[in-house]
Amino acid sequence: MRQISEGLWTTGLCDCWEDPSNCFVTMFCPCITLGRNSEIINRGEMLCRKATHLHIATGVLLFGWIFGWSNRKTLRQHFSLPETPFPDCCSHVFCMWCALCQEHRELQNRGADPFLGWERNVEKWRKDGLTPPIVVPQMVR
Repeated sequence: MRQISEGLWTTGLCDCWEDPSNCFVTMFCPCITLGRNSEIINRGEMLCRKATHLHIATGVLLFGWIFGWSNRKTLRQHFSLPETPFPDCCSHVFCMWCALCQEHRELQNRGADPFLGWERNVEKWRKDGLTPPIVVPQMVR
C-alpha cells in the first residue's frame, strides 16, 4: 500500500493510468465515476445513481463541472488536501477526466472503495474494526 502523507494527494492529477480500468470507465462515461465518488464523498447522502443522473442532467461537458468542483472541494476538506496543481474549478473545467480519476484513486488509497458505495464501505469498516477514513459527523448536545 502507498505511503500516505497527511495533507498531500497520494497521486498526481495526470496519473490516470495507475488505475487503467477506472481510467477507461471515466474516459467513456465520466458520470459513472462522478456518481461513485460522490456517494463516498457525501457520506451516502447522495447515492451513486442520483449523482450520476444529476451529472448527466446538468450536461456533462457544459455544467457538470460545477458538481465535480463541489465534490472535489469536499474531498479536499475531508483529507486536508491542498488545492493543487490548479484551483478546483479549473481542474474540473479543463481536466475533468483526470480530476475524477485522481479523486477516485484518492478515495481508494485512503481506504474507501467507490465501487462498493457508502453503506457497503461502512459495513466493511465495521467488520474489519477500522476507523472510517471519512468520519460521519455525530450529533452533539
